[in-house]
Order: sequence, then structure tokens, then C-alpha cells
Amino acid sequence: MTNTEKYRDTFAAAFEADKEKVTGFVYQDTPEWDSIAHMMLMSGLEDAFGIELEPEDMLAVTSYAAGIEVLAKKGIVFE
Repeated sequence: MTNTEKYRDTFAAAFEADKEKVTGFVYQDTPEWDSIAHMMLMSGLEDAFGIELEPEDMLAVTSYAAGIEVLAKKGIVFE
């Protein structure tokens, strides 16, 4: 499984959403994106990628695309 697939699957699981729909998720525009789902996403990303996110990293994940940028800064390579 590629890192992109792991990321997408983690996003879909946290928001209980279809994998194909999560790529367009943005915090303010996504009704499913509440504080609980956000923390589920952060925990899922830490588990999936074996990393620890700092509070500022967690706050920076405000969209699907922004999450990729945060993880890339942690050394995660996306295909």
C-alpha cells in the first residue's frame, strides 16, 4: 500500500466517508469535520505513519491537501 493510499484510507476512516470524496475535504466546508473526527484523524495518521504530530501540526491540518503538506515536512513521501 502506498503512502497516498494509507493517507486516503485514514482520512476516510476518521470521517466515515467514501474514499473518493475525502480528497476534497476542507475543514470549514465539511460538515463531518468536527473536533472528534479531527482527533480521530490525527490519531489515525500517527498510527498509520509511525509519527508523532505536534500541536501546531495538528492545527495545520485544515484540509486533505494541507495534511499531505504537514506529513511531507515530517519526511513522509507521497507518490
